[in-house]
Amino acid sequence: MPRPFARTAFAAAVAASLAAPAAAETVFPAKLAGHAYIPANSMIAPPADAPRDAWVSGKFAAGPARVDQPMSVPGDTGPWLHGSRPTGLRLPFLGQPLQGFSGVAMTRAEDGSIYALTDNGFGSKLNSPDALLFFHRIRPDWETGAIAHETTFLRDPNRVVPFRIAYEATDERYLTGADFDLESIQRVGDEIWIGDEFGPFLIRATLDGVVTGVFATEVGDTVLRSPDAPGMTGTSRPGADWRVPRSGGYEGMALQPGTGLLWAMLEKPILDAEGKPEGNFLRVFAFDPKAGRFTTQGFKFPLAEGATAIGDFNFIDETRALVIERDNGEGDPSLKCAGAPQPDCFPLPAMHKRVVLIDTASVDAEGFVRRIGHIDLMDIADPDGLGRLETVAARDLTGKFTFPFFTIENVMAIDETHILVGSDNNLPFSSGRQLDAAAHNEFILLHVPELLAAR
Repeated sequence: MPRPFARTAFAAAVAASLAAPAAAETVFPAKLAGHAYIPANSMIAPPADAPRDAWVSGKFAAGPARVDQPMSVPGDTGPWLHGSRPTGLRLPFLGQPLQGFSGVAMTRAEDGSIYALTDNGFGSKLNSPDALLFFHRIRPDWETGAIAHETTFLRDPNRVVPFRIAYEATDERYLTGADFDLESIQRVGDEIWIGDEFGPFLIRATLDGVVTGVFATEVGDTVLRSPDAPGMTGTSRPGADWRVPRSGGYEGMALQPGTGLLWAMLEKPILDAEGKPEGNFLRVFAFDPKAGRFTTQGFKFPLAEGATAIGDFNFIDETRALVIERDNGEGDPSLKCAGAPQPDCFPLPAMHKRVVLIDTASVDAEGFVRRIGHIDLMDIADPDGLGRLETVAARDLTGKFTFPFFTIENVMAIDETHILVGSDNNLPFSSGRQLDAAAHNEFILLHVPELLAAR
């Protein structure tokens, strides 16, 4: 079982040089067993009783100023990491983007469909006030490559959310990406639990989307907050007022069989009292959904060299779990730009995209969980040619399949030999398979018996 850590763990800063013990890690093979995707330009209609404002989304994501004319601003990959390459789609959108899948639940619906979550919309509180929040039940068809879906929109008609929301003065009070950034999901009995990055909060809701609880991150005597938490201002101090970096909240949240605990994993290292990352590891906290509170249990997930964040986290039995570990790159590494970003190359290609198996029953004296091994999502065997989409590359990919996306945020075990992995396509800002086309939202079925049997 995961090792408890003291309630005073956050009272003192942990030296940034403290890292996980170095150890050799087994790399297991992976073979493509199925490939399905939702086309990038897939929109859904808001509920009939949602504000009219929600019928055009992305009005604040198309640039520094509000844009009301649908499809008037070209989307691109942005200058920060990926060279501002065009993606072929235009903002604002008519309707709500279906995709941006950011988590899948271990427990399926009664009909066998998979609970999957769409994130906050366009990436921040400021640019997503017209992006509705919702989750789905999805059914990938590996024979046809299609993905069926049924969508449930989140709303707060009973005013449970403890702060002002974007659609405050409406009856149904549909939630938006200005309220929460949804990144992880689990079904517990007849309830849905969602991990948020802004608070970070845990959110409890009914199966039909009504919010029934919002829980701040209270660990011992400490409340962990991010700069996007309610009450933060321009004068709020990193390391003092907030310790969770922006976009560093609950990216993964796993439901543990046997205990029924939710284990919430932060996406990025928290900050020490001086505002510096406390180390190259991520904190994981245990939450008791029956009691509605965080426990004193937790552990640290050590990031491998080259990794910057995680994407999802799900148990496969009572102690072993899968974690997506990634860098910030996208695109095939054979097309890495030699100098300044150009239209025909990737300035920061995908290099570190893994599914890691951990053993939460094995935690060392410093609180680090044991990494058993991993598969490389950039090196998947495809001898049967099941890959459905072309990947631009300056190398021979015959018999190989890669998953070269910036954010890969969905992983779960399907059976004793297969796992499902899915991307978040950050519509319309990410590409990956092509230099100048928006990424589709892809799900793959991987045959990984050695990984799932490893101890």
